[in-house]
Amino acid sequence: MDSLLQEKQHNIQLISVGVDARNLPSQLSSLPEVIDTLTTMNISTEIIFLDSNNNTLMQRFSSTRRKHPLSNDAHSLAEAIEEEHRLLFGISTRADLIIDTSQLNIHQLREMVKNSIGVERQGLSLQFISFGFKKGVPIDADFVYDVRCLANPHWEAGLRSLTGKDNKVATFLEKETMTLKMVEQINSFLHEWIPHFEQSNRAYLTVAIGCTGGQHRSVYVAEKLTKIFRVDRSNTQIRHRELG
Repeated sequence: MDSLLQEKQHNIQLISVGVDARNLPSQLSSLPEVIDTLTTMNISTEIIFLDSNNNTLMQRFSSTRRKHPLSNDAHSLAEAIEEEHRLLFGISTRADLIIDTSQLNIHQLREMVKNSIGVERQGLSLQFISFGFKKGVPIDADFVYDVRCLANPHWEAGLRSLTGKDNKVATFLEKETMTLKMVEQINSFLHEWIPHFEQSNRAYLTVAIGCTGGQHRSVYVAEKLTKIFRVDRSNTQIRHRELG
């Protein structure tokens, strides 16, 4: 029996552990130390932290019958959310990947997690996100680039209903030398510094490109950069937050 158990243990290659505010505070506070101990034992760990802005969390709990595990008669929902952030801070700071779920539906979240875990990666996984500043900056972004200084197709006849994926929008933007200069300089910066992140064993890097509404300029720039980086990095992903 013991030999059979040992054989099964040797066959275990991947183990997933879920942690949230329902765990005891003592368990949460000791988890960072456990993670550090595993690292010293040369046991590979990968931490994916799911986060969301407070307003979205408030709306989610308000629309469901489930109570926040830390809320009670003495603590409001807002206070419970703040306490949850405090308890999980030690884990979030050690996260390899932080996913902002504020604008994601369950299907999009499932796809992102599936594409992020359980796969062999050659080097760092790079993700470009286009977004609109009027809906807030993605909280999972490592770098944020503001492209609102570029000409806005929103005010051009016939382009308002299109997106940065459409050829007519691309043609409009590429008439301005500033657009190509913006893409090239972001590209140059990332090519210069991504290798340094890889040398520090960084597994993920998220680059957010923002314009006013997240429909034209940011989408175009994110698409251009993704196309450039996929030539040498097959593990380059793209997501347009405001396009659904």
